[in-house]
Amino acid sequence: MTTPAVLHDVTVVRNGRILLSVESFVVNEGERWILLGPNGSGKTTMLSILAGRLWPTSGDVALLGERHGHVDLRQLRQRLGFLSSALAKELRGSLSVFDVVLTGSDGALEPWWKEYDDDERVRAGKLLQDVGAGPLSDQRFGVISDGERARVLLARALMPSPDLLCLDEPAAGLDLGAREQLLGRLRLIFTASEPSGVVVVTHHLEEIPVGATHAALLKAGQIVAQGPIGSVITSKSISDAFDVDVEVHQSASARFSARGL
Repeated sequence: MTTPAVLHDVTVVRNGRILLSVESFVVNEGERWILLGPNGSGKTTMLSILAGRLWPTSGDVALLGERHGHVDLRQLRQRLGFLSSALAKELRGSLSVFDVVLTGSDGALEPWWKEYDDDERVRAGKLLQDVGAGPLSDQRFGVISDGERARVLLARALMPSPDLLCLDEPAAGLDLGAREQLLGRLRLIFTASEPSGVVVVTHHLEEIPVGATHAALLKAGQIVAQGPIGSVITSKSISDAFDVDVEVHQSASARFSARGL
């Protein structure tokens, strides 16, 4: 199996400001990564590169064995699953929930770009059932709740049977019940053999799904710690990254939490 993602000497610069500067980052087969850090630390920018949605200003990027600049990203995205709140805003609210999931097969925003076959339609229906959103199939995407939308977007991200799944704050804005339901779905993904690699962005320890194997901690556009999750998410590292004194705990069920000192 090809290494899902490799970044080397990657920078992103906008209007003279360095948004991201990553010396080295590798997602190996079977690894489930968490990108953690405060607002503005570069998490979403880094995930956008990993999801094939953003070109870096400089550096080398290889996704699923294909190097940026040597591959058609439109085709590569058919092997990449992507979820973000920004993407949700780009989708037309009058689309049916079913069509939102269906378009995930090729990363389009509208269903009229291609003719979807019966296998794709069956898969879209099954994924909606798998994430507990089957009854929403015919509803308009713009009128469902935030919790329902999160489940639908997860189904959409899984639609292409991705080799690399990238999720940007999938639990953001959800109430306690909806968050726990979503984290339960993510746990099943994290503990399965596929996709080959998973990367999830969050800035809340409580939103780290059980099954996460590795973490990268970002601050001011740089990775300040990375490796096996237990060695990265510590009281000292989290306190330093977020500029607040906290004590990190990990429960018997492998869930993380932080308490102020």
